[in-house]
Amino acid sequence: MNRKDEHAALAMDFYRESGNDFDLIRLVHNSFPEMSVAETSLTTEILDREFPLPFFINAMTGGSEKTKEYNRQLAEVAKECDLMMATGSVSAALKDPSVADSFTVVRQVNPNGFIASNIGAGSNLEQAQRAVDLLEANALQIHVNVAQELVMPEGDRDFSQWLAKIETIVRHLPVPVIVKEVGFGMSRKMVQQLVDCGVTAIDISGRGGTSFTRIENARRPQQELAYLTNFGQSTPEALLEALEVPQIFDLIASGGIQNAYDIYKALVLGARSCGVSGKMLHTVINGGPEAGIRLVEDWSKELRLLMTLTGQRNLKDLREVPVTFSGSLLEWCFNREIDIKKYSLR
Repeated sequence: MNRKDEHAALAMDFYRESGNDFDLIRLVHNSFPEMSVAETSLTTEILDREFPLPFFINAMTGGSEKTKEYNRQLAEVAKECDLMMATGSVSAALKDPSVADSFTVVRQVNPNGFIASNIGAGSNLEQAQRAVDLLEANALQIHVNVAQELVMPEGDRDFSQWLAKIETIVRHLPVPVIVKEVGFGMSRKMVQQLVDCGVTAIDISGRGGTSFTRIENARRPQQELAYLTNFGQSTPEALLEALEVPQIFDLIASGGIQNAYDIYKALVLGARSCGVSGKMLHTVINGGPEAGIRLVEDWSKELRLLMTLTGQRNLKDLREVPVTFSGSLLEWCFNREIDIKKYSLR
């Protein structure tokens, strides 16, 4: 089986909707919001551009005929709903032009949409430019996936120049760059390293959704690395880590986003936008683009209700919503010396 098809098949086999660390976040109720639902605005600004919704279709797939169809359907959702969309890694297309159409179909379906191309952190500037040119992309997403590579039987084993390559790309590429983990989260040190490299958009992509260590371990003959299935920081943990970095940058949350409430909590914790992968792919595979469009419409309505529930008219004010933490998330804050009072006593 094609490796990209195998990844997609395993991701769907392992997909589940269950509790995550967003369940450890509670909103403090506001009995008097003094506003109407009609007053809410869902617009957000990232990458020096305004978007009508605070979530987008995050990097997932491409590289085969089957995944070409997935990308086509996802692109239809993005076009209809005016969502940003990131493709899966186009490295396969840079090596083998015969699979390029599994990625370029996104631009064909959505010629005027905001599309981010995607490459690995080991790529150089020339490869980054080719990735952008392939899709006439509006932005480049660089994925960071050390844990995945190490568990992948045929994965990379040398990561010594990643930060230097990222910095070169950020400094010289003519489109905005997002640096994204792939579901293992980031610490404040890692976020600071990226900011020092000039990165202005960071997707902390935490544990809670698709586990690429689980997927790659399933591809190993012995499947001996199962203990790494839940490796890494959860998305809320990674968000709280990122907020310890004083510099201003576009903070993006992804990893295990299952519903509008998860999105809302991520926004309350400081994210400017949320990337949705597994939930959207699962929805489209089972119900087509129409189901994906309905999901976006439902989430948009629910986000407006949640904003009214907490008395906030726009997303910039969400950082004023008081929240409390419990369980392992509270333990994380204690162990990492994150002041919880600045969240609970807002």
